[in-house]
Amino acid sequence: MKYVVGARGSKLSIAQTNWVIAELKKFNIDSEYQIKPIITKGDTDPRPLFTIEQKGIFEKEIDKAVADKEIDFAVHSLKDVPSKLADNLVIASIPKREKVNDVFISSDGSSLDKIKSGSVIGTSSLRRAVQISRQRSDVTVKPIRGNIETRITKIFGENYDAIVLAQAGISRLGVNVNFTILSTTDFSPSPGQGAIAIVARADDHQTIEMLKKIEDTDSRLEIEAERALSDFIDSGCRFPLGAYAQSNDNTMTLTVHAFSVDGKKSLQVSRSGDKNNPKLLGKQVGEELRSKGINDLALNWRQKVDEWNKT
Repeated sequence: MKYVVGARGSKLSIAQTNWVIAELKKFNIDSEYQIKPIITKGDTDPRPLFTIEQKGIFEKEIDKAVADKEIDFAVHSLKDVPSKLADNLVIASIPKREKVNDVFISSDGSSLDKIKSGSVIGTSSLRRAVQISRQRSDVTVKPIRGNIETRITKIFGENYDAIVLAQAGISRLGVNVNFTILSTTDFSPSPGQGAIAIVARADDHQTIEMLKKIEDTDSRLEIEAERALSDFIDSGCRFPLGAYAQSNDNTMTLTVHAFSVDGKKSLQVSRSGDKNNPKLLGKQVGEELRSKGINDLALNWRQKVDEWNKT
């Protein structure tokens, strides 16, 4: 059996897809896999991500190719996948999740705590930007775009002293660079960070059965809790939210952090529940956040982003 696999053309996306194929081949020795790179809006639009008023900018074109039967399934970074897919598509498999931490990479090897005052730190994420500012109000946070290798290069001569990005990307690419791991307490990850989503057609039962062989049950349940929470309060690139679900035996704990635009106000909720009912846990945490005023924080962020877009 031969499968055509869709993915972005970036080195990270291809590396993730090759990893998925290698895992699938352990269970499907006689199957063949061909990668078809597909360009997405997120690859061609140079604006900071939070200024682009469209969900799924890194997956829409690829998932359309799945729906149109041009490819058999797609491999995505799960945090790029919207909570609602087309009716004829499903997240067929979520393999074991990588580390969820963010990392700090600087030109002189300094950590975030030690880097000199006035340093310029690059990030593509509003969530990371506000968390950096909360830790170090004396540095300048500046938007940065480009693939991982490009971003790393920019700290050696292009007006950046350091960058913050996901540890999972560094690990999957095998990039040889020194970094400091940032704790999930100070840098709560984006919902779904570190996970891979494999999208297939809902009626393609044979492909789904094949993809399920590399699914990790705990990773699936944790992701469902985080995505249920994100969907409940409609978070995304225009409203930074950190969410991290962790399984332990029969329970799951979902911890969420949200911040005001200036970083001075924060909300934190941590709740445990039955890990086999992750969507309920996500909804319960969302309801608690609403009772504590998260809607006001979200409105404040969206108004600020609209102001930035007009300048």
